Amino acid sequence: PLSVSPAADPAVISPQDPTLLIGSSLVATCTVSPDFPLKAEDLYWTLNGRRLPAASYATLGPSTLSVALARLNGSRQQSGDNLVCHSRDGGILAGSCLYVGLPPEKPVNITCWSKNMKDLTCKWAPGTEGETFLHTNYTLKYKRRWYGQDNTCQEYHTAGTYSCHIPKDLALFTPYEIWVEASNRLGVAVSDVVMLDILDVVTTDPPSDVHVSRVGDLEDQLSVRWSSPPALKDFLFQAKYQIQYRVEDSSEWKVGGHRRCRGTARGGRGSGCSRPVPLQVVDDVGNQTSCRLAGLRPGTVYFVQVRCNPFSIYGSKKAGIWSDWSNPTATSTPRSERVAGGCDPKGGEQNTTLRRELKQFFGWVKKHAYGCSNLGIKLYDQWRVWLQKSHKARNQVGKEP
Repeated sequence: PLSVSPAADPAVISPQDPTLLIGSSLVATCTVSPDFPLKAEDLYWTLNGRRLPAASYATLGPSTLSVALARLNGSRQQSGDNLVCHSRDGGILAGSCLYVGLPPEKPVNITCWSKNMKDLTCKWAPGTEGETFLHTNYTLKYKRRWYGQDNTCQEYHTAGTYSCHIPKDLALFTPYEIWVEASNRLGVAVSDVVMLDILDVVTTDPPSDVHVSRVGDLEDQLSVRWSSPPALKDFLFQAKYQIQYRVEDSSEWKVGGHRRCRGTARGGRGSGCSRPVPLQVVDDVGNQTSCRLAGLRPGTVYFVQVRCNPFSIYGSKKAGIWSDWSNPTATSTPRSERVAGGCDPKGGEQNTTLRRELKQFFGWVKKHAYGCSNLGIKLYDQWRVWLQKSHKARNQVGKEP
């Protein structure tokens, strides 16, 4: 019997583990070791487990069989496609990995944010196409603009597939250069350099403890209160807030007319009647942590969310980064007791109603607010409540037999 060295390879494939561009052709050869009693006619090829047709084979010697592959597609797996040479009984004699793909594209759309002014998280997109069919490494690099030493980010995939987190050791009041390098077996691509200051990209968690409540018996108003994100207490930052709200029977948050929301909001129409308000975002709430929403529908459930945009007391010129929205908080406005049809006045009736209600208001002030020259929101609210109660009383009298 033939003596075979245990260390001997049954066969050798050439080229071994080649890297090719999509669309390339390849001729590979399998040469059986002289220590094995196998001939070329005893061999066949498979690619990813599928037997290749005999028409693509060619015998190049007594123990050498080639296979021709044309117009190769991208690798089915990033670890390479498996090209295998077999003996007639199915045994594996040798294998080679084919890496077929494209060089990486230049990474784009680098965006970064900081949650505590000491860290930085960045994400990017892998180019216009993205798919290279080859394992591609992405490396985020950064350095202080004027100090020249490159640093490499270590914590990847923290905010998605194409992201990296720098947890500490970042300086304030110093611009940083940030870029991403992409590399695979076919080449290297480098993004444009992004310049930023940590103070310009600070963001926070959403505002917490959001509470929505009724404003007494006022049918068209809700009060919204929230707490500042805890991180702001440790920062040299203030914050501006934004509110969005929607009615219960709507599934989308949409931007309607923008309205300014104040800590002391103006009241709605004294009649308690209001046109349905679309889904809205209340812009520029400012640095306050409460707001009055007015002009709402009576007897309607509203969902409210708040988000935060911190800005430096040093006067950063950047627009700032909004936090995520808080979890929705819901409550309903009081149900109107007006008679059916009373909330849809025609154009002329609206003007008449407004004049009548203004006359009622100033008459009430003259009667109930002795010596008061400052017509503030609290006084207006008191009149609104008095007016609604008087409407209810009249409606109840009208219903008595």
